[in-house]
Amino acid sequence: MSDLYGRHKAVLPDWLALYYADPIEITHGEGRHVWDADGKRYLDFFGGILTTMTAHALPEITKAVSEQAGRIIHSSTLYLNRPMVEMAERIAELSGIPDARVFFTTSGTEANDTALLLATSYRRSNQILAMRNSYHGRSFSTVGITGNKGWSPTSLSPLQTLYVHGGVRTRGPYAELSDDEFIAACVDDLEDLLGHVRPPAALIAEPIQGVGGFTSPPDGLYAAFRRVLQERGILWIADEVQTGWGRTGEHFWGWQAHAENGPPDILTFAKGIGNGMSIGGVVARAEIMNCLDSNSISTFGGTQITMAAGLANLTYLLEHDLQGNARRVGGLLIERLRAVAAQLPGVREVRGRGLMIGIELVKPGTDTADPETAAAVLEAAREEGLLLGKGGGHNTSALRIAPPLSLTVAEAEEGAAILERALRSRVQ
Repeated sequence: MSDLYGRHKAVLPDWLALYYADPIEITHGEGRHVWDADGKRYLDFFGGILTTMTAHALPEITKAVSEQAGRIIHSSTLYLNRPMVEMAERIAELSGIPDARVFFTTSGTEANDTALLLATSYRRSNQILAMRNSYHGRSFSTVGITGNKGWSPTSLSPLQTLYVHGGVRTRGPYAELSDDEFIAACVDDLEDLLGHVRPPAALIAEPIQGVGGFTSPPDGLYAAFRRVLQERGILWIADEVQTGWGRTGEHFWGWQAHAENGPPDILTFAKGIGNGMSIGGVVARAEIMNCLDSNSISTFGGTQITMAAGLANLTYLLEHDLQGNARRVGGLLIERLRAVAAQLPGVREVRGRGLMIGIELVKPGTDTADPETAAAVLEAAREEGLLLGKGGGHNTSALRIAPPLSLTVAEAEEGAAILERALRSRVQ
């Protein structure tokens, strides 16, 4: 392992983050488990950053990919592509957006970049509303709208970004308010902001902030924002890269917790739908999607092999009700972790929905983030065979839990027991 780590450092960027003081090489996986190069087995509670959505080495997906690879892997969007059309038809129907059109990309970053292109072209404005503590990707435009300084290496941007309150319920100037008062205060702030600027193109928001540490507003906030936006013709982009496909358990899309005023104008997706294959995309009403007045293609977006994987993955997800499983198993897991956290002053909050759970760590008796302890818990869990993620807008002090949606009750209990020991050994 040390040889591979040395080779990694010699040819890859310093800013390419690796977990653990002694990084691991994952060589294979099955179900909810993966193995490293030394043969150690781990229960995977992070799924390659919420990407292995159903299971590792799922036979249905492996078979679909193998069969498609035997026919043709790629031809580009310059030719008709049956798997891409079939996938677009299914996503358009599931999206809830009327007269929907779908454009496939290779990642969530590229999907959000495309959504920004569509919104600014449609509205003839380069102003974007974004949420504080947000993350939308690593391209030049998406870094420019990311409201998390730990993931935004430059202030330069082709866009003018205005940051809005509301993505984090338990921090900030409105944290002590009731949910209804919180929403009202955030709406008042948005209306005040819009009174001082030319009309923006769109608001882009994650229903649950992923890299931000799985934080979210009260249900209904974005519905309330939507009323204000619709009065001014401003579009709503729902970034569903991490929340989509039933991960939250209660809803298929995160935006459905804010559905009073209908679906978003634009929806972006990626990560879980490919179960490890590179699939991203944008869904929008036809008038918005078709607003571009020049030609475009996507060389690697919607390739036959990735669409074969996506179709098999989506079919498995729906036929096995993995959204329902995320609700049931995730509900048990979050309550189990909250019972542990109640005994540890260094745990500020256990939050989340379905199989998207965050544990925020602080220095006991304060609201001060404790990234050192978060890193120590990550290491301790790894030693016992559990892989976690981390994030948060306050110095990466939140643990992130997002296992494949096929997680069993027994596996949830196994992971919770390991995490409890790691927390008790590292958190005061």
